[in-house]
Amino acid sequence: MAATVEAPVPAEQDSARCGTEEENRGAEVEEKSQQQQQQTSSTGPAVPHSRLSKLPLARIKALMKTDPDVSLASQESVFIIAKATELFVEMIAKDALVYAQQGKRKTLQRKDLDNAIEAIDEFAFLEGTLD
Repeated sequence: MAATVEAPVPAEQDSARCGTEEENRGAEVEEKSQQQQQQTSSTGPAVPHSRLSKLPLARIKALMKTDPDVSLASQESVFIIAKATELFVEMIAKDALVYAQQGKRKTLQRKDLDNAIEAIDEFAFLEGTLD
């Protein structure tokens, strides 16, 4: 039996198509996650939602139930809220990191979050919440 090996095809190095280093890393991460999804879908059962979320789903469900308008919360809705929360925290942390790097620091401080909230319109709803 002969095994076939596919060699990766070199990407075009077009100056118009070259993105930033961050965009290239994002594309690599996306390709890896797609490959992992294909492997898990073809090799075994689906991964439960709890493994895809970094936040504790039980705690998120408990927080959701503290709202008097919420009587029941499905696992799917709890997972979506958890994932949205993770993405939100990641976004505000990255924006705050810019301010920390401007101050030549690697550690985020409260003032970095305050600066990100004040400077970025998307975070306007958070103004005054850290006081």
